[in-house]
Amino acid sequence: MEPFALAIFASALILNAGTPGPSIAALVSRVISRGWADVAPFLAAMWIGEIIWLSFAMAGLAALAETFHGAFLILKYLGIAYLIYLAWKMWTEPVNTDAASLPKRQSAGAMFFAGFALTLGNPKIMVFYLALLPSFIDLTQPSLGLWAIIAAVTVASLAVVDLFWIVLAHHARSFLKTPKAIRVANRIGATALAGAAGVIASR
Repeated sequence: MEPFALAIFASALILNAGTPGPSIAALVSRVISRGWADVAPFLAAMWIGEIIWLSFAMAGLAALAETFHGAFLILKYLGIAYLIYLAWKMWTEPVNTDAASLPKRQSAGAMFFAGFALTLGNPKIMVFYLALLPSFIDLTQPSLGLWAIIAAVTVASLAVVDLFWIVLAHHARSFLKTPKAIRVANRIGATALAGAAGVIASR
């Protein structure tokens, strides 16, 4: 595989993933409201979801994905419902700057499900892999080695984008020292999550 084609793919993926959307909104909101310590399952699920779409594209399973459109639609709306639930929880979160009463971490399973449903149900991600990937990379002769290379580049590119947003959100969180600031941040985060749910629902 030509390094130039791989570089073009990585650049396109970084631009696609880095553009603020439902996934970034959910990630940033979680870090601002709860900190970065419990987002690992969420990140892992999002990356696994992207690798699944990549695998579909490389295996020529766009038609299969269309066949199981109903299943992905269910995942999409489960993801939407969960985003709305998180938005409601964040909007109504009691404000307290006492460290002893900071929000407890959410279970790893719940975080993983949220990231997985969000990624598999996001039309923007699906279109990138099933429709745009073939324009960057020749998939006429797919192989396990080629898949491994592209998968590694995919995860590395996503890590660059997601870690950038996590660091940014973490630094923003350090300014939340008063109840008023925390309440405003919670309301902004809740609005972002609800907006992300609306964007996914409209596609």
